[in-house]
Amino acid sequence: MTQHRFDLQDLPATPWKNGGGLTREVLWQPAGASLNDFDWRVSVAQIDNDGPFSAFPGVDRVITLIGGAGVQLCSEGGQVQHRLGTPLSPFAFSGDLAIQGHLLDGACQVFNVLTRRTVCCAQVHIVRSACDWPAHSQGLFMALQGQWQTGSDQAQPLMPQQGLWWQGAALSWQLRPLGAEPVLLALTLTHLAI
Repeated sequence: MTQHRFDLQDLPATPWKNGGGLTREVLWQPAGASLNDFDWRVSVAQIDNDGPFSAFPGVDRVITLIGGAGVQLCSEGGQVQHRLGTPLSPFAFSGDLAIQGHLLDGACQVFNVLTRRTVCCAQVHIVRSACDWPAHSQGLFMALQGQWQTGSDQAQPLMPQQGLWWQGAALSWQLRPLGAEPVLLALTLTHLAI
């Protein structure tokens, strides 16, 4: 089993090819995969300018606004016309589509999940109160507001912009907030039967 903690501020920021923003890669599985053959990928992106989103054929996307006013998403064929302006409201769409992003009011920050459609699927949840999280063999938590205890009282709590991911064993979690107005982003991944 693999379990790994991360701090978003410690992850390198990589410019987009089109110069429209920066991306911090949180996780890429399997390790060493390319943009053409990854199973799943998690990143946090800073969108600084209007422009196209990268297309990912055969991939499904979930995008969640975590900072700023947001972005209007429009596909060339009109399949997607979505105002991503409500914070912490995950939106799923196909990576096959050519998407244009138009900022609503300045730069914004989004949490991105990409999953290979034939391999696995993802669900992004927003947790605001204490709960017992059901067992999943892989997933990720990231604290957005407040501190979060994810297991025993002895475990180091997650501070804002910190998280952990795991895979290889079905783990259940005791999620307990420590602070006012807590928000935890929770990602669960399910592998598809072959």
